[in-house]
Amino acid sequence: MFEKSWIDLGMQIKIGLADDNPQLLKSITHGLNKYEHIQLEFVALNGNEVLDHLVEKSIDVMLMDINMPVMNGIEATQKLKDEYPDVKVIMLTVFDENDKIFDSILAGASGYLLKDVKTIQIIEAIEDVLDGGAPMSPEIATRILGLLRGKSTGELQQQRADKFGLTKRQLEILQEIALGSHYNQIAEKLFISPKTVRKHIENIYSKLHVHNKVEAIQLAMKHKII
Repeated sequence: MFEKSWIDLGMQIKIGLADDNPQLLKSITHGLNKYEHIQLEFVALNGNEVLDHLVEKSIDVMLMDINMPVMNGIEATQKLKDEYPDVKVIMLTVFDENDKIFDSILAGASGYLLKDVKTIQIIEAIEDVLDGGAPMSPEIATRILGLLRGKSTGELQQQRADKFGLTKRQLEILQEIALGSHYNQIAEKLFISPKTVRKHIENIYSKLHVHNKVEAIQLAMKHKII
């Protein structure tokens, strides 16, 4: 069956665009303005400006650069998704940002495009993400598959734990807490003293900004640390 496009349905898609390169902003803006069903609500030079605009502007999709001053795109995406969970975020990147791919996805991005893609590919990605897809440039998809093959579950959990400043030992203890282990059991298993376990748990609560075991486990599960 032939699927009607957004333009056929006469629907406007509201977009936000953020990049600290004025020339690129101008180029992408020029391209987007050629499509009647795309309405560019605002442009921003950093993450702070994005959040400021969102107080007054309602959008469907945010095109977000990763490396920006003041507040980068990953931090901005995380804050955006916390406040406006329905807004879809497509990251714009250069090809040599391996370490930022997983960070962007964990922050809540739904798509990942190279900056040199054609405007029609950006439009297709915008429509795809609104239809529930996860658009990516082919080169990025290949890179992600390679990274996934090279990372174990433990490595991914540690990467997420690093965001909260949790050490490898603290992650181990947090996982034991989630399994219902008591201080003495954890101490015996990890060959450390119960006093050391207690101190690690205090530090875990402090880093996660929680007050008890239940809150710690809930937060860790939410962010897929455990």
